[in-house]
Amino acid sequence: QDQWQLVWFLRFVHHGLDLQAGMDAALFHSVHFQGSFYPRECKPGEMMIEPSVGEDTIAELRARGHEVTVAEPWSVGRLTAALREPDGLLRAAATPRLMQAYAVGR
Repeated sequence: QDQWQLVWFLRFVHHGLDLQAGMDAALFHSVHFQGSFYPRECKPGEMMIEPSVGEDTIAELRARGHEVTVAEPWSVGRLTAALREPDGLLRAAATPRLMQAYAVGR
């Protein structure tokens, strides 16, 4: 979770993507560190990435020594975000991945 949120946040703050565009862009995560949940596996040097990042990027990651698992399209990450603009307007976004989240306001 924390990895997906960081990727989204950096896209939002440093690359100017809006809430939804940052979530819709290809996601990835490292499985290098021990997982939080059972069986608490760790796989040093491995990562999972969505294929929409592009074959060239995946090939370059492998060339740099990463063990890359290409996930099914639209299957990495579960994110939602909400933002209140200075004028009070609420904005929200939710990932379309695995159809598990919605952005609803009132």
